[in-house]
Amino acid sequence: MSCEHLLALRDTQVAPHPPDGCAECLAIGFQDWVHLRRCLSCGHVGCCDSSPYKHATAHFHDTGHPVIQSHEPGEDWRWCYPHSRLV
Repeated sequence: MSCEHLLALRDTQVAPHPPDGCAECLAIGFQDWVHLRRCLSCGHVGCCDSSPYKHATAHFHDTGHPVIQSHEPGEDWRWCYPHSRLV
């Protein structure tokens, strides 16, 4: 399933080598996140909503960047925040 938010990202350039951890968690010395999510607008990597700090969703609320992708090995699903669904 696709949406206009995902389609709008096809010309977006993101960091080719995103970090292997949640940027905000690493900054405060916390490394016990559950899963990682990567913003498809800018490449920001944040922890998921099952993690204590929920930095990926906080990034969406701070920036309005609409689509994230799992940053876990072997996963390639994407989530659109405005539509609250997989895309």
